[in-house]
Amino acid sequence: MDFTPLFQNFAKHITLTKTEEKFIISLLEHKLIKSKDFLIQQGEISKHSAFVLNGCLRGFTIDSNGFEHVLSFAPKDWWIADMYSLLSQKPGNLNIEAMVDTEVVLISKNNQEKMYEKVPKLERFFRIIIEKSLVAYQQRLNDNLSLTAEERYLKFCKIYPQLINDIPQKQIAAYIGVTPEFLSKLRAKQARAK
Repeated sequence: MDFTPLFQNFAKHITLTKTEEKFIISLLEHKLIKSKDFLIQQGEISKHSAFVLNGCLRGFTIDSNGFEHVLSFAPKDWWIADMYSLLSQKPGNLNIEAMVDTEVVLISKNNQEKMYEKVPKLERFFRIIIEKSLVAYQQRLNDNLSLTAEERYLKFCKIYPQLINDIPQKQIAAYIGVTPEFLSKLRAKQARAK
């Protein structure tokens, strides 16, 4: 198994020795998730953080009326987890589903603690990742309250340029909080403007 993309991701914030890399590899799980299969579903207790080697995951909730609300996408080289459930070890509200066949590296909560003990700089890495995630969610909440649908779509295009043409329009619509029909009109307007 080639974990190079994971170690390249680590290298954005920390430098690991070959010995540290070997130790980390001993604690990783590799998993293939078929399109439409779940990594975790609402009500389950999250046991892992996931790093996407290939493919794309989406994190979403379903409200009491059965409507899906997409909170995040995790394409190649992104991390995803139900942070509330992972940290509290209580049942979560997030569904994490593969949008296409997806290959991930999983790090269990227990193994992450072992990594922190043996390779303390990983604690710094995950702190940075969690801080960035917190900032992104806070910004997303602010955007949903203050930006127009068109501005939210343009921001989506900036954050996820690789997904614009690769995922169903209804998923993008669920992410920015509009109907697929409205998104179709937005995209047509954007195309005319170019």
